[in-house]
Amino acid sequence: MTISATTVQACLRSSRPNFLVLAPLCAGLAITAAWADGHTLATLDALLVLLGALLAHAAVNLFNEHHDFHSGLDELTERTPFSGGSGSLPERPEAADAVRKAAMLCLTGVVAIGFWFLWREGPVMLLYGLLGIGLVVAYTAWLTRRPWLCLLAPGVGFGLLMVAGSYQALTGTLSATAVAAALIPTLMVSALLLINQLPDIDADRRVGRDHLAIRLGPLRSARLVALLLAAAFAVVPVAWLFGALPGAAWLMWLASPAVAWLVRGLWLLPAEVEQGELAALLPLMGLNVALLLASLALLNIGLFLAA
Repeated sequence: MTISATTVQACLRSSRPNFLVLAPLCAGLAITAAWADGHTLATLDALLVLLGALLAHAAVNLFNEHHDFHSGLDELTERTPFSGGSGSLPERPEAADAVRKAAMLCLTGVVAIGFWFLWREGPVMLLYGLLGIGLVVAYTAWLTRRPWLCLLAPGVGFGLLMVAGSYQALTGTLSATAVAAALIPTLMVSALLLINQLPDIDADRRVGRDHLAIRLGPLRSARLVALLLAAAFAVVPVAWLFGALPGAAWLMWLASPAVAWLVRGLWLLPAEVEQGELAALLPLMGLNVALLLASLALLNIGLFLAA
């Protein structure tokens, strides 16, 4: 069967490649945390961990795009650079089946890599694998209808599962360094998904979703995002005091002026945001994405320097 170039392009767009850098940054924390703890890693294992994270993230995005197209959500949302999907399938509806198959192919790659580490490290990896696959498959169709699980699932997937699970796969153990490092993306990625849900509140409600952005409304949701971001940055000094993170992890705090500005902006959003006037929110959404990526990159550098 011949696959057209436009179908391939639709699949690539549906994977949201601009955001896929998040996965290797999170999995990279497992690698740099292992180095900071004194472990020597096989290059192949490190590459497989990074590839598995990338494929898992792509699978989530592809499943999400396919589901949102078939549920009708794509026709209801007003897209922003940070929310509302890629718009690929509304433009190329004939590619919907290919996007679903691409999602399954990515998930198959994740499972294959998981079996390699299951064979290497034993049954403990099965728990990480089953939870991770469950999040990939269930997020859009099931978890988006359960407010607190919807908030926690993205952070748990990119943080506790991706970082701690990759560390366990690479070293056969779990350390305080890995857990502390995992907490930071756990908090920041959940904050990212919550703020990105704000422009879609009305559309999500119309297709039966029930997440915290719907329950709390834009203003209270934005303040919850601010608290999650502040908590993520607080992990570094607390973990450092207890010896769970090295002093070089403070490098992440080079981004503290940006997080302070962002937290203040989120806390003091104008009341018009509650009525759907989201113009004041969009610059904060953009800064939040940049802050997340920069913070994880700085933390990776800090852990690398501590090795």
